[in-house]
Amino acid sequence: MITLGDSIWASLPVPALIMDSDDLIRDINPPAEQFLNASARTMCGERVNERLSIDAPLESAFSRVRGGLSPIFIGAVGVTAGGSAAMSCDIRVAPLSGNPGHLLLMIEPRPAAARHGMSHSVSSAARSAIGMAGMLAHEIRNPLAGITGAAQLLSMELDPDDRELTDLIVGEARRIVSLLEKVDQFGKLAPPERRAVNVHDLLNRARRSAQVGIAAGMGIVEDYDPSLPLTYVDEDQFLQVLANLLRNAAEASGGGGGIITLRTYYDRSLRLRQRDGSGGALPLQVEIIDDGPGVPPEIEHDIFDPFVTGRANGTGLGLALASRIISEHDGWISMDSMPGRTVFRISLPVAPGGI
Repeated sequence: MITLGDSIWASLPVPALIMDSDDLIRDINPPAEQFLNASARTMCGERVNERLSIDAPLESAFSRVRGGLSPIFIGAVGVTAGGSAAMSCDIRVAPLSGNPGHLLLMIEPRPAAARHGMSHSVSSAARSAIGMAGMLAHEIRNPLAGITGAAQLLSMELDPDDRELTDLIVGEARRIVSLLEKVDQFGKLAPPERRAVNVHDLLNRARRSAQVGIAAGMGIVEDYDPSLPLTYVDEDQFLQVLANLLRNAAEASGGGGGIITLRTYYDRSLRLRQRDGSGGALPLQVEIIDDGPGVPPEIEHDIFDPFVTGRANGTGLGLALASRIISEHDGWISMDSMPGRTVFRISLPVAPGGI
């Protein structure tokens, strides 16, 4: 067995496992024995995915850690082990120094207060705010239309130098209406009408729209795998996801002069546990990469939550809507960010009968 030093290894307060380059378990610490309800002797030599069910594409995370030799944090994912019910945990994966290909996997169960208190209250507050905004949208739009109209009439009687305030009223009223429309859209997302489509056709449509709009003057690089099989999505909803991600990438890169890369590839190792408990393959990968400053560290683990944004004038709904749409398609969306390179990755299933 490979260990980190008996005293340090035994003193780690969270369950930890060491895996070799084939993802076989080589050692576990005492908290992991208790968490998995099995001894280190029993566990050694088994594949980690035979003992742990984690609601995240860990194979991709393992590959990135081995390739970049830097740790990865995955927050608030469901973990099932040792016959127990699924619980919310934070996952950390790090390379093991001096042992090429070996990884240290640490599982930190989230405190009950975080699982059932803070996290629940945040999501409940978001749902309540969205529901309330949806119910009041009509009533709010009517007086806003009156305010906008009155401000526009008033501006006609003012000198050009005095129209700044009325222009401000009109602009802010329109911004509120736009926000209400986005909230209403988030709360009324229809079930996807899925069919087999070529993801590159949708990427090309989204690219052309971006190039004459939000990404005008920017470079968009295509790095496609032409052999990808068809995926299974609602075209309109998936185009909406791509539009949101391209808008984020363009704004992050600062407009003119930035580079956005659209990349696709096939990774048969990615699997995600579906709602019925089965393991669904997500081999089709779509990445939108920008060269901006990166996502602020304080929000990177909550970036897909409603109303979380790193921009002063952002609504925090674009990525939340993208995440919800991809989830409705039994897919997975994730983000890796560092200064100069932010990657939003969408993992999708193949269309029925596509392979």
